Amino acid sequence: MALIQSRRRFLELLGGGSAAALLSAGLGSCGRPGPRVDSSAAKVLNFWTLDLAPKFNGYLGKLIAAWEGQNPGLRVRWTDVPWSSVERKLLAAVFARTAPDLVNLNPPFAANLASKGGLLDLSDVLPAGAADAYLPAIWEAGQQFAIPWYLTARITMANRRLLERAGYGAPPSSWDQVPAFAEAVRRRTGRYALFVTVVPDDSAELLEALVQMGVKLLDGEQRAAFNSPEGRRAFAFWSDLYRRGLLPREVVSQGYRRAIELYQSGDLAQVATGPDFLRNLQTNAPGIAAVTAPFAPLTGARAEANVAVMNLVVPKQSLLAAEAARFALFLTNAPNQLAFAEQARVLPSNRQALQQLEASLAAAPRSAAGAQEGLVQRARLLSVQTLRQAGVLVPASPGVKRLQAIVYTQLQRAMLGQVGSDAALAAAADDWNRYSRARWG
Repeated sequence: MALIQSRRRFLELLGGGSAAALLSAGLGSCGRPGPRVDSSAAKVLNFWTLDLAPKFNGYLGKLIAAWEGQNPGLRVRWTDVPWSSVERKLLAAVFARTAPDLVNLNPPFAANLASKGGLLDLSDVLPAGAADAYLPAIWEAGQQFAIPWYLTARITMANRRLLERAGYGAPPSSWDQVPAFAEAVRRRTGRYALFVTVVPDDSAELLEALVQMGVKLLDGEQRAAFNSPEGRRAFAFWSDLYRRGLLPREVVSQGYRRAIELYQSGDLAQVATGPDFLRNLQTNAPGIAAVTAPFAPLTGARAEANVAVMNLVVPKQSLLAAEAARFALFLTNAPNQLAFAEQARVLPSNRQALQQLEASLAAAPRSAAGAQEGLVQRARLLSVQTLRQAGVLVPASPGVKRLQAIVYTQLQRAMLGQVGSDAALAAAADDWNRYSRARWG
């Protein structure tokens, strides 16, 4: 779970800036190039991942060797790229016409590449029925350009001692229950119920919460759809919580890391995170870990939770597109995904692997694992079960990080009392529509 959620934020999109313009120009001029070096180089499949080395060298090394054994004449050259430099390296590869054949990317960055014509439509190279192996909602989120690899789903970790002092046996399960819960926690314990950051370049949790509250973010023409009755109610919800002192003051100035700090210090009743958070908590704050329990995540009227996805995509420049797609299917088949999920503490997108993981966690004897490890297993099982009603709540459309920045910035103004919540929402819609017209016409 740490592979996605410990990073706290996905890559910045190339939205609107000089990098985006360069990317568009590079992809538009290149198309499918001629051979990059010589005929022998065409036998090398270049595969890029993000921040998996050196921890997963053994796992990927074995998989690559197995696939090469099944595909004589093909060799995989694996390159692991740091998150901080993937944009620069991929742009450089595009302009040098040496883009990799298969890349591990997150949905926002992949969507931006696809919008510039940089990714292959996989329906051209995948066998019939390939999608059937994966969770339907996760496959559909890839919009024909991505094969889903590993997933994470946040759950709620709650301090049972603070819950009891506030008069609750469990934290709220839906957002409409939050105001009363937040008031009870604040009044009876002097602590805060939850921390959801409004820092523009940090977690997307609040944007996902808006969707759960029934807010439609964009229409079919990429224009703002959130200036609606649902949007007005949601903006009023958050600005009211803040103005009433029911959210920590730092939500407007500090990111998700602050939520972790507050929870570990016993000043927060609940936090949205992954199961492996418990391992860190048991090390960093054993007293808080002893009173912590996992619960289902907060959702809205449709009880839909959010899932974060990491994908595999094939750049259009690839000369080995069919082989790259075949390798991606091999990496994400049931046995290989199950093994990776166990090692990396993530969730598989492959349906069979997910079923096997759930059965394994459900059958594991809690007593043999010990109290602490048993709690982690319980949290992992809950995270797996969350996927039954989970989806990618914020579409991976180009400019989504700009959208988040605009919405958060205007919501901050409402929370701080600089403007009414309805006016802040209208200003956010105007700001986004100006950006949308400039980008898409």
